[in-house]
Amino acid sequence: MTLKIVLGLLVMSLFTTTLLAQEDQAFYPEEKFSADSLRTWTTELMDGLSETHPGFYRYTPKKKFDSIIKTTLSSFTDSLNTIDYYRTIKPLFAQIGCLHTSITLSDQFEEYIDKIYKLFPFEVYITENNQVFITKNHSINKSIRLESELLSINGKPIKDILEMLMKSIPSDGYNTTLKTLLLNHRFAFWYRSMIDLSENFKIATRFNNNVETFNLNGITSAEFESIDSLQSVNSEPLDFKINDSKGVLTIKSFAKTDIRNNGQNFKRYIKSVFKTLNEEKIENLIIDLRYNTGGTDGNAAFLASHFFDKSFRYWDKIEVTKEIAGQIKGTYRIFYKKPVKVDSKYHWIGARWWLTKEFDYYKVQKPAKNNYKGKTYIITNGLCMSSCSDFVAIISDNQKTKIIGQESGGGFQGNTSGMMPTNSFAKNMTITIPLQKYTNAVDLKKNKGRGTIPDYIVQPTLTDWIDKKDIEMNFVNKLIKK
Repeated sequence: MTLKIVLGLLVMSLFTTTLLAQEDQAFYPEEKFSADSLRTWTTELMDGLSETHPGFYRYTPKKKFDSIIKTTLSSFTDSLNTIDYYRTIKPLFAQIGCLHTSITLSDQFEEYIDKIYKLFPFEVYITENNQVFITKNHSINKSIRLESELLSINGKPIKDILEMLMKSIPSDGYNTTLKTLLLNHRFAFWYRSMIDLSENFKIATRFNNNVETFNLNGITSAEFESIDSLQSVNSEPLDFKINDSKGVLTIKSFAKTDIRNNGQNFKRYIKSVFKTLNEEKIENLIIDLRYNTGGTDGNAAFLASHFFDKSFRYWDKIEVTKEIAGQIKGTYRIFYKKPVKVDSKYHWIGARWWLTKEFDYYKVQKPAKNNYKGKTYIITNGLCMSSCSDFVAIISDNQKTKIIGQESGGGFQGNTSGMMPTNSFAKNMTITIPLQKYTNAVDLKKNKGRGTIPDYIVQPTLTDWIDKKDIEMNFVNKLIKK
């Protein structure tokens, strides 16, 4: 019995039959569900989450969350089909402020949508004041100019569309850089799932104060780059070069699987990098972590050890809920150590050594042999998430580096992740529930509800984005020269 299966069974035992797998049931995408069923499902779902998700009230206090749930329940006055129900509870999930907690449409339902409906035929860039501009035109009408401001889609003001999308995308705490960057790459997909299932689009644009309207056909998903291409999962995740007496280390992922699948070994590679840096006495190191969505915690902690010359803390603690702690008994004790109650919280001690060492990083960490004493500069953006964001927070809080770019997408204080079983819900959806609340060993009064705030915020302009100018790297190089 694997780690994932054990935790999946554990969580299933705490939820009602609402979450039972429904693959054997017939697929009716337009089936409607009564208001009573919607209220019952939502109540049971949120009750179950509050009992198993240790970060459920991390950013939204219980009193406020209860009020939000009550408002959602009162909105169910008529029957809804799958997509309308999904659009109602997706923002409710986002209110948790946890990028690892998700409710998604099932693969079968996504395939159905992709066959029947089209996608908005443009890519966009969202400015700091929430203006939306066209950056790529995939439509057959090439008279629509790039850098045109998008004013409305199918009669709905872009301001209202953007507000709804930002409310629906999950991120840690109150972070918005993750949401904005994701929409800059995947606006059409979020628009389809959260706003409108359509085949045609009427848009209003403005260019040089000239407002025009266009009627356009949608396009297929094949016209867009895949989400995997953003993370470069099919290319070597690790790259190191020495340019002009500067080391440049690019880490596209901390995930052991991604790294191994591309023929690399993380620890061996990192050891070699820092050995080279010290032997060649390289005084400046740039680490590019943009679009690194995280991965194996042990790899991130191992990298961090190369910036300390004495013992240090990585995580301060890992918590689980009372209900999860209570389940660690009987057969489960073969796999897990019993959580310890500290005041009113339950601290996760971890799994048995022969199962995994993933949860040992709340203990005191040792510095690496070839620790680096030069100046370090880390480039981040909104898709620097999870274990990547933990690493950035630890290094930044201990003043081992300068951060350049945009606020990291993961929480500065930590995140809720670890073991994340996925279960079916309300027929055509699935939910993912993280079971461990990680608290980083950082100043908890700093950046509350935010990612790591850069020492130098460097934000591309619309023209920079279209021209794919690497303004962050250029900024770092100028900073080093100074």
